[in-house]
Amino acid sequence: MSDADAATDDLDELDPAVSVVEGGDEFDAADDVDGNRIEGGVARAVLEYLARSIVDDAESVVVDVEQRRGSMLLRLHVAPADMGRVIGRRGRVAQAIRTVVRAAGASEGVNAEVDIVD
Repeated sequence: MSDADAATDDLDELDPAVSVVEGGDEFDAADDVDGNRIEGGVARAVLEYLARSIVDDAESVVVDVEQRRGSMLLRLHVAPADMGRVIGRRGRVAQAIRTVVRAAGASEGVNAEVDIVD
């Protein structure tokens, strides 16, 4: 049995509702209050990750969030030199980013829209 198989077997034995934090203390994941989560946080994180992966100047990536009725608008700011990389030929990269972020938002029940700002 390889180390990877042993690690997988260990993961199979874990109860998904109980997590262990640093220090060995346990907490119940079901006790996590929705009020502590940022609505649309997954969509924002996915957008930021994708943008930082594509551009040359990852430090210049900024994502602004605007809450709307039943949806959220994510405004992506990148360096002017990286604008072409984010948009892509005929907007194909931009459309792919919008599709992935919309799917990430839908997993949380949020309608996420991406606007790439000059």
